[in-house]
Amino acid sequence: MDEGRGGLLSAGGILSIIVGAFEVIGGGIMVALISLGIPLRLSCLPFHPHFGGACGMPIFPICLIVVGGLFVVLGIIAIVGGVSAIRRKSFGLSLAGAICALIPLNPLGLLAVIFVSLGKREF
Repeated sequence: MDEGRGGLLSAGGILSIIVGAFEVIGGGIMVALISLGIPLRLSCLPFHPHFGGACGMPIFPICLIVVGGLFVVLGIIAIVGGVSAIRRKSFGLSLAGAICALIPLNPLGLLAVIFVSLGKREF
């Protein structure tokens, strides 16, 4: 067994777990804030500064609940895939977890996909 490849696979699994944990926490916070009725506003839209007037544009609660729920699901898949990569159980699940860590365009997710892909022979 090549020691360098095993290290890359473990690193990819750990990165998937870390990014997945942040996705679950962030998505859970989004859902919790909206469920508690805390108003959220976008006051600064750099791509279109006059959109929404002086007070800002209200964020629609249902959109944040859907996005937050999606982040929670993607985070759970990333965590399960990371554990699978560390245990060297299923390449497909490990790669799916790394891709779920990549979906929010996180650079650590990109590294996770690369490391898990390079460690395919370890499964």
